[in-house]
Amino acid sequence: MNRRKFVQHSSLAAGSLLIMHGLFAENKEKVYGYNNMLYTLDTHWSQADASKYPVNDCHEMVQNKRGRIILLTNETRNNILMYDTRGKLLDVWGHEFPGGHGLTLHNENGTEYLYITDIVKHQVYKATMDGRILLTIDTPLDANGIYKKAEEFVPTETIIDSNGDIFIADGYGAQYILQYDNQGRLKNYFGGRGNGDEHFDNAHGICFDTRIDGNTLLITDRTRNCFKRFLKNGKLLEVIKLPGACVCRPVIQGDYLYAAVLRSPDMNKEGSGFVTILDKHNRVISNIGGSEPMYVDGILQPMNQADKIFVHPHDVCVDRDHNLYVAQWASGKVYPYKLKRV
Repeated sequence: MNRRKFVQHSSLAAGSLLIMHGLFAENKEKVYGYNNMLYTLDTHWSQADASKYPVNDCHEMVQNKRGRIILLTNETRNNILMYDTRGKLLDVWGHEFPGGHGLTLHNENGTEYLYITDIVKHQVYKATMDGRILLTIDTPLDANGIYKKAEEFVPTETIIDSNGDIFIADGYGAQYILQYDNQGRLKNYFGGRGNGDEHFDNAHGICFDTRIDGNTLLITDRTRNCFKRFLKNGKLLEVIKLPGACVCRPVIQGDYLYAAVLRSPDMNKEGSGFVTILDKHNRVISNIGGSEPMYVDGILQPMNQADKIFVHPHDVCVDRDHNLYVAQWASGKVYPYKLKRV
């Protein structure tokens, strides 16, 4: 081979390598997040047929001990959709929750139950995994007059204690946190609408903070961009400020707290959501679709949507492999997205 042909062959080979490199680069999935909490996005995770199993608002999701991902929607043709982690639809049920909003899973002596809040019917339900209603909690009209009529009770979330006590966050109503025993009898309440830190403006979500010892409640105050930590008796311990993030319920797995951010920097901006992740010290370490978390002199700087991959994320479910599933409200009736941990 003479020098001219050698150069031609070498140029063609180099060009081919560049083209192949470009193709691989184009096909490489985009990675979202920061600080080693990184994910790729699958917007077509759900394999459900929308013509047969539609959704309206996808409000909340949990994973049960069998590994099923369970979704609550306020579409009464099928309020509950159960999936495997690959997105295959396994089961559906429920036609009686027009305001299906909060979905909590509780293991009671080895048997799992679902707790559902309905913001239209002003009720909270305990149900079996196949949809049989075992307990209904109505507006506590006898609670020292804090509720005058049923419509004032608009429960958004529950969490269940190890002794069976049910804590209900009235996040769209009078903003009380109500504690019931396992038979649905009111034991205590605290919070309520007000300006002090011990009060709420939008007590949207609630959980036990198992990153510490599971004995304190983390409660969302969404419009005030924060979580608040309380003792079970209602004593305020801490305010975790998240400037620019209208957070929904806190979800704990291991040392991390995950939350959907419905809107940013406040509730006035539509289509501006993302997902945020906090470590066990309550420092934001990653935002999925959001701006990079920045601290100046120990103070978290305002956060906002950076990548428009979500419209209005409403909840995050974390599976056993640390992948995330994101349910969205008012987002074009889309099924949940999956974020695969990198």
